[in-house]
Amino acid sequence: MAGPDYDPVEVTPLRADEVARMRTEALVAIAATETVDALKQARLDHAGDRSPLALANREIGALPPQARKQAGRRVGQARRDVAAAIEQRGPLLEERAETSMLVDERVDVSLPYDRDPRGSRHPLTTLQERIADVFVAMGWEVAEGPDVEAEWLNFDALNLGPDHPARTMQDTFWLAPEDAHLVLRTHTSPVQARSLLTRDLPVYVICPGRVFRTDEPDATHSPVFHQVEGLAVDRGLTMAHLKGTLDHFAAAIFGAGITTRFRPSYFPFTEPSAEVDLRCFVCRGISPDVQTCRTCKGEAWIEWGGCGVMNPRVLVACGVDPDVYTGFAFGMGVDRTLMFRNGVADMRDMMEGDVRFSSAFGVDV
Repeated sequence: MAGPDYDPVEVTPLRADEVARMRTEALVAIAATETVDALKQARLDHAGDRSPLALANREIGALPPQARKQAGRRVGQARRDVAAAIEQRGPLLEERAETSMLVDERVDVSLPYDRDPRGSRHPLTTLQERIADVFVAMGWEVAEGPDVEAEWLNFDALNLGPDHPARTMQDTFWLAPEDAHLVLRTHTSPVQARSLLTRDLPVYVICPGRVFRTDEPDATHSPVFHQVEGLAVDRGLTMAHLKGTLDHFAAAIFGAGITTRFRPSYFPFTEPSAEVDLRCFVCRGISPDVQTCRTCKGEAWIEWGGCGVMNPRVLVACGVDPDVYTGFAFGMGVDRTLMFRNGVADMRDMMEGDVRFSSAFGVDV
């Protein structure tokens, strides 16, 4: 029990220098606030029920009567000073906030209203250009060819013989008259043949474009779609060069760390041939996400396209000596790539011309 000579200044929170320190600290914090929310926080920190001055005030009640008066006067004055500073700072910050809001939300009603909606580019166009940019940056060239193609370039030059199923009316659009031997190209591979026939070796070309097949339109098929094919013919090219090229391509389009894998397959114009799978860019094949991934359906890989080393017969047909030069080729669907990359659920949305579809992409992918 405190005696009649109990001196409250010996209680640390009630000492004059300590009370002055708490007061000064509170006033400095209040003066430093720049927003109404910051002032609210300062009020809680320095004038709230758990503030240092409030806790010091609670200790006064435990003092003997003759010691309370001086301590109460000291703490009470400090609390009044803090409250006054808060009341003085509040209107200033509120006025500043209102002024800032008027500036930020100002609308120039004198400007004419533009009723013409902002245009956008079709995402297939911008994606093809982005793919082309990836390969141009590696020193490749962009090659193009006609939609109406000679039968020889579309089939024979690519080792698709006269009896190949792709030549039938069920797979190919043939143009009349029949003896013209013209088709709507079924792939962009004829551009590769044209490049070998017209360019000096070595050849590194990327061939984006529109192709045609007699498919019924549905969510994943269309009679008109887009492909991008690549061709490299040089001395000493191998499957290793092909794999490195496709890994770089995948990472550039789907994000860093995305790689590819090969599965043995067959294509008439390449030997050996492979299907190209893309590591899932959503779950990245990492457990446990891969088990519930709706993109790859738990497989960790997504089928992307085809590739292989150039068949010597194709090189010979295009006037290239296969004993001196080797090469590789690959092909992917641009529409399928867009569906993967941007979550497009129905391929028909790309073809119907609804501006609401394209406008979501703006001017770039």
